[in-house]
Amino acid sequence: MTQLLLNGIAPLSHLGVIRVEGEDAAKFLHGQLTQDYALLGPDQARLSAFLSAKGRMQASMVGFKRSATEVLLVISQDLLATTLKRLSMFVLRAKAKLTDASADFALYGLAGDTVASVAGAAAPAWTKAELGSASVVHLYPAADQPRALWVAPSSEPAPAGPALDPALWQWSEVQSGVPTLTQPLFEEFVPQMLNYESVGGVNFKKGCYPGQEVVARSQFRGTLKRRAYIAHADREVAVGAEVFAAGDLEQPCGMVVQVAAAPGGGFDLIVSMQISAAEGLLQVGAPGGVALTLQPLPYALLDDI
Repeated sequence: MTQLLLNGIAPLSHLGVIRVEGEDAAKFLHGQLTQDYALLGPDQARLSAFLSAKGRMQASMVGFKRSATEVLLVISQDLLATTLKRLSMFVLRAKAKLTDASADFALYGLAGDTVASVAGAAAPAWTKAELGSASVVHLYPAADQPRALWVAPSSEPAPAGPALDPALWQWSEVQSGVPTLTQPLFEEFVPQMLNYESVGGVNFKKGCYPGQEVVARSQFRGTLKRRAYIAHADREVAVGAEVFAAGDLEQPCGMVVQVAAAPGGGFDLIVSMQISAAEGLLQVGAPGGVALTLQPLPYALLDDI
């Protein structure tokens, strides 16, 4: 049933675009984000995070080149202004200019059969294709259905296909298990707490960036104690709400990262929590909290290196 529902095209008004222009655009981003932008090819996209010096995520984004001197970063609207201001502080002598280009581009989510009908075929996540003036970035699937991000100049017509309720797109984001950071989660997590190293959001072989030492230490020393999980709740809960193990309602073991109404009723969510709590009973809020039921992740977790 959900496979049939998850088919069509949804406008993504909750996302915005930062444009980075100049001959040093990719080089500049390479030194600031968790992924490799120096080797970013025209047929690739990057999931990445912008961190504090202490390794905490201040934003997440999907980046790709529109040309050799132009990179677009697709980011949650509620973090765009803060991220643009802070990234711009680090430009210094780099030949790169950062602007809010949200008004210049239209963003749509493609799901199900529509991905093939619009883009020609489904492709692995973080593969990018150019279709005229539009860029299509293939994403992680959800509910066994392919998904993609369509980015085109706002003057261009929307991609042709059946309409998809934006609420269903939001549900597909949760089901994909790849979180998008929003304002309530600012500086709450290192990337591995959201499984970013397992879904292409961290490159451990690239050079320095803010917070790199914390990220590397978490990975290589086996100190990672929190992961992201998909869960279901009968009632709606808020992003940023605390998660508790039923046996310990004094100390939270995690936090709600993303929430969406489930087509079959109730709500699906991504939670980041202690690995040790994953085997027991869980709830959001205490006392009298909302019970959680964990669901399988749709991808394998990368073992500690």
